[in-house]
Amino acid sequence: MGKDKGYPVGTRSNWFFDEGVRVGSFSHLDEILPHNRLSKAASPLPLAPAGGETKLGYRFENQSWTLDDFLAHQRVTGLLVIKDGTVLFERYQYDRKPSDRFISHSMAKSIVSLAVGMALAEGRITSLDDLISKYVPKLAGSAYGETTIRSALRMSSGVQFSEIYDGKDDLTRFVIARSRDGSISALRQFETREAEQGVRFHYASSETVLLAVLLREVTGTTLSQYLTTRLWQPMGAEADATWTTTADGTEAALGNFNATLRDYGRLGMLLANDGAVGGKQIVPKDYLLDATDWRRQPAAFAPGKATPYFGYGYQFWLYPGEKRRFALLGVYGQSIFVDPELKLVMVVTAAAKNANVGKESFAFERGAVWRGIVDTYGR
Repeated sequence: MGKDKGYPVGTRSNWFFDEGVRVGSFSHLDEILPHNRLSKAASPLPLAPAGGETKLGYRFENQSWTLDDFLAHQRVTGLLVIKDGTVLFERYQYDRKPSDRFISHSMAKSIVSLAVGMALAEGRITSLDDLISKYVPKLAGSAYGETTIRSALRMSSGVQFSEIYDGKDDLTRFVIARSRDGSISALRQFETREAEQGVRFHYASSETVLLAVLLREVTGTTLSQYLTTRLWQPMGAEADATWTTTADGTEAALGNFNATLRDYGRLGMLLANDGAVGGKQIVPKDYLLDATDWRRQPAAFAPGKATPYFGYGYQFWLYPGEKRRFALLGVYGQSIFVDPELKLVMVVTAAAKNANVGKESFAFERGAVWRGIVDTYGR
């Protein structure tokens, strides 16, 4: 994991796959790649200390464990639990510290979705059922251009795209093409629609980039500039965030957002409060409910249908069950879990062994931790 070398930061070519630089790179990505900055709030939203860490536990593999056990078992760089604005648990590992900006990976997709909701509320987008090409004429006639905004939000364009993180998949081909030729050209390289749009969930990071291109057109500015004054500062961020950029000036969008653990916690609290802070609505509430409530999705996107466990909303993962619970998830273990009814948030930053943490015990133990915390307060 790079401990003997002081957790070094990698290079443009090795930061994503090389375990030896993973911890350093995942907390200092903006030292490697060009980026835009989201400036912090003038007055950060206070996070009240609990007056000593709360003892929280969970059941996993027929045994009872504590959060310290979870930290000992898994490659967690940061763990934060907040309830009702109070920090119940905060811990860092691998010599990471509160001022470090941790990578989001695909948690960034949910942030892109929030920007879509804001643009819709501002009338920059007329309807989520409009075709992308209405706003991005350069994509007219292409498979992605003839996809609706709603289908892209649900990752249901039907366009063939493989994403398995082996360095040989369509995602790799897309990232290389985007770096070389720009976002529009890269999107136009995928023209095979293997299913009718809007009828099935198929995870494809390209569809988040499609939304980012749309947002650039309708806002006339970068995602970072657009969200600084609409999201990052109004929610009370205590530190600047960064978002890496590609050759054409657009943010990576599919990932590579970087923020402190506590600011991810503030984002989670905003979502737990249905998009409001201090009585002021920051994210349009009805859009957020559409994005995060599985009952508002077509049957094909419900939990157990979109995937064997999760449902999928507008770039958010949706938990099964009667209560509305949802998550922002990224490869190698990045995650924000939200329970709006309990006003409960758990943030995990990590440097797991596999990009797909379902291939190891990480995903299953992390899920058990969240269930244990929810059960503590939800009985």
